[in-house]
Amino acid sequence: MPFTRPLTATAVAALMPTLALGQSATPGTTIELEPIVIDGTSGALATAEDRQRATPGGTDLLRGDSYRDSATVTLSDVLDGAPGVVVQDFFGGFDQPRVQIRGSGLQQNPVERGVLFLQDGLPLNQADGSYIVGLSNPRAAEFVEVYRGYTANRLGATVLGGALNFVSPTGSSAPGLSFGLTGGSFGYLEGEAIAGWQGDGYDAHLRFEALTRDGFRDDNNDSERQAFNANLGIELTDQISARVFAGVTDLSFGVPGPITAAALDRDPASVHAGPVFTPGTPPSVANPGPNVPRDDPGREATQARIGARITGEFGASVADLAFGYARTEDSFRFPVSSGVRETDGDDFTFVARYAYRPDPEAALPLFEATASYITGTADRDYFLNEAGTRGARFGRNRLSADTLTVSAIANIPLSDRLVLSPGIAWSHATRDNDDRFGAATRPTLAFNPAMPDMALPPGVVPFEDTSYSRTYEGWSPSLALSYQVNDRNLVFGAISRSFEPPTHNDLLATINGTPNSSAGRPQPPNPAFPASAFATPDLEAQTATTVEIGWRGQVGAFDVDAVVYHAAIENELLSLRDVTGASLGAVNAGETTHKGVELGVSAVFGDVAARLAYTYQDFRFDDDPVRGNNRLAGATPHVIDLALDWAATDRLNLGGRLYWRPVKTPVDNLNTLHADPFATLDLNMRYAVTETTTAFFEIRNATDERYAASTLIVDQARNDQAAFIPGDGRSFYIGLRSTF
Repeated sequence: MPFTRPLTATAVAALMPTLALGQSATPGTTIELEPIVIDGTSGALATAEDRQRATPGGTDLLRGDSYRDSATVTLSDVLDGAPGVVVQDFFGGFDQPRVQIRGSGLQQNPVERGVLFLQDGLPLNQADGSYIVGLSNPRAAEFVEVYRGYTANRLGATVLGGALNFVSPTGSSAPGLSFGLTGGSFGYLEGEAIAGWQGDGYDAHLRFEALTRDGFRDDNNDSERQAFNANLGIELTDQISARVFAGVTDLSFGVPGPITAAALDRDPASVHAGPVFTPGTPPSVANPGPNVPRDDPGREATQARIGARITGEFGASVADLAFGYARTEDSFRFPVSSGVRETDGDDFTFVARYAYRPDPEAALPLFEATASYITGTADRDYFLNEAGTRGARFGRNRLSADTLTVSAIANIPLSDRLVLSPGIAWSHATRDNDDRFGAATRPTLAFNPAMPDMALPPGVVPFEDTSYSRTYEGWSPSLALSYQVNDRNLVFGAISRSFEPPTHNDLLATINGTPNSSAGRPQPPNPAFPASAFATPDLEAQTATTVEIGWRGQVGAFDVDAVVYHAAIENELLSLRDVTGASLGAVNAGETTHKGVELGVSAVFGDVAARLAYTYQDFRFDDDPVRGNNRLAGATPHVIDLALDWAATDRLNLGGRLYWRPVKTPVDNLNTLHADPFATLDLNMRYAVTETTTAFFEIRNATDERYAASTLIVDQARNDQAAFIPGDGRSFYIGLRSTF
């Protein structure tokens, strides 16, 4: 038969999350040098599926063949298929979407903490827990492991949200050559070249990609990314294998920023030109927000990574050692209120994992343990944003961080069907900042609010030392109980603690800026007004107690994975902004509550495969003196993602995806401003031209819906402020991929 029917080889894999081994970070997995057959029946896949089904908590795996033959593969394209993972796109390219699991890190703009990102088991996060989300690359992954909540403890994560591990293909799992080219609307162009091969006791894999995009917005929406990744696997002995990883990613994108609700309805491609100032006594200001044409915000980041993993199998024991180094250079040009932030840093990672499984028939190891240590330093400089160019330096800091996490989990069979899984994790973190600015005053600048392109006289504010030294330490115990009802159904319950220290971005923030003046100048016309340019809040670590129950199994033709959770949080870390979008710094909230439902359903009906991911979120303050029991801003109550794939012929697949937020989303913590509900429809087609070449065509947002894909998150909003970040309009893409 010249063509494998797409439904069995692609559609089912595309719509039904499963597990595979390869470079999984989970204790007990090994480095694979033998070919992995991704066909749903291989021994490696069956073993991994058994482990996923037996894990008493929220886990998923998103396979690369579910999205590889797609036009544009953004983080939201991949992660929206995992219930409980909510992605809000910012500017539609390769930029900085807001990713959150169970609300962890929800209120950052942009999001920079709350989830542990890993690649091949080594953290992409820096030593203080922060990360640049745009550096993650789902298209380069063979699969993505999703660990929600306490299940990520085994990877070294103790945060409320959990962890995402992007697992690279190897020369064993993806041998041969592959080339791809995609083009489409908004100036999108992507090319990639991949090579994988296997020899006697070794394999190697290389991948290069280059992407560029002009963007949907009228101004400042261009983005580019180039990336090179390589790995080499070596079988050192019959028991010990090693794999070396190396990669470089270069990312740049403009930030077209938010617009008002009126502009969203009238012209979603527009950019905001700052507040409208009307002189008078007193003067009035309408449409507060950043002046994008003048300030030209954007980001350029480069990260080079190298690492190695060594795995040894000794009877019932598996030991894994990993080492990593990352160099990150990040230049973020914020609007004038925050200026230009340049951070160059080095991070070193050491990870040790161990698993003991005396019963080879058991899905889970009897005992597993992980120790993770990340240490790093970074030099950070702050410069004034002088109408889109780097101006005078107003801050210089040496930032250091260390994070040590040790965890252990046992899976104790109480009977043939009942398993008790106690666990414990301990974290120790330091955050040190040495203020090296050295001058007696910090410079400020401002523009005339009535004529925002006209500069006002420069000013200075007194130097205030921002140095600090903080230490955080916490225990995160967990206890889970699972019951195997039958071969197809598992029910479980768990109670756990989470622990998340603040990052340097929480502990050091620019303040007292406006849309027309720099940090430290809250009154643009008054250059001598004394004010602080930075805030260094004395923050506590965020902790939470989470109770969850779940069911994973089958009902007729339907595979179901459902989790209900309730998290009582203390000292939730909130990053606040005022009505103009300017930073107010981070605070610890009082008591808050996060509760939700994570539901995944998939099925195959003849030639049609279907997948549903549903997430319910109810995140609230608890009797806050100002905010009462309001919902936390930015948390969409309901998120529905439905995908269908029809194998129309042996060569042709037709598919569609509905993404739906059926209720409004609060923009501010006082719940005075909301983003409207919306639904988008994507259509796609894949056609096997030959045995080695596939063509694909996609229509994104086929109904040309006007909607806010995301919003700024502020404490108290105004109805006329620029807070809404438009989603892309209707777009078309076509591509070709060949494998030899």
